[in-house]
Amino acid sequence: MADSTETEERSKGVKKIRWWVLFRRAHLYLGCFFTPMLMFYLLSGWYQSVNNERLKHPSEAETLLQKMRAVHVDHLYPSETEFESPSDPALFRLLAVVMCISALLAIVLGVMIAFKTLKNRWLVVLTLIAGAAVPVLVLLTAQGRG
Repeated sequence: MADSTETEERSKGVKKIRWWVLFRRAHLYLGCFFTPMLMFYLLSGWYQSVNNERLKHPSEAETLLQKMRAVHVDHLYPSETEFESPSDPALFRLLAVVMCISALLAIVLGVMIAFKTLKNRWLVVLTLIAGAAVPVLVLLTAQGRG
């Protein structure tokens, strides 16, 4: 009788391990696949944040940085014929939505992995709270200083 109970417990343990292996692999491959695009969005968003120059239309983009901004904002790579024959941003916009959903999934999997692998789970909770609180505090501190 004890043998069958032990076998069932071992089987449940193996299933749990398989799920965690699957979660880790999903986290790894989603991260690797979308990292180039996420880095592009981070860099072009950073450029937008520190540069006040705004273009009225994507066709006005001349430099590579202006074109990166157009991709970030308008979801198209601007060409000289953008006024006569506008690009259709729908497919790239869909890819950006898939990237965002996948990044959120990878983040959730990463947090789950952090809780599963670290002994001091309170450090994970503390870090998550700090990661949410610091941006709010920075925004509140900057109010009225413009």
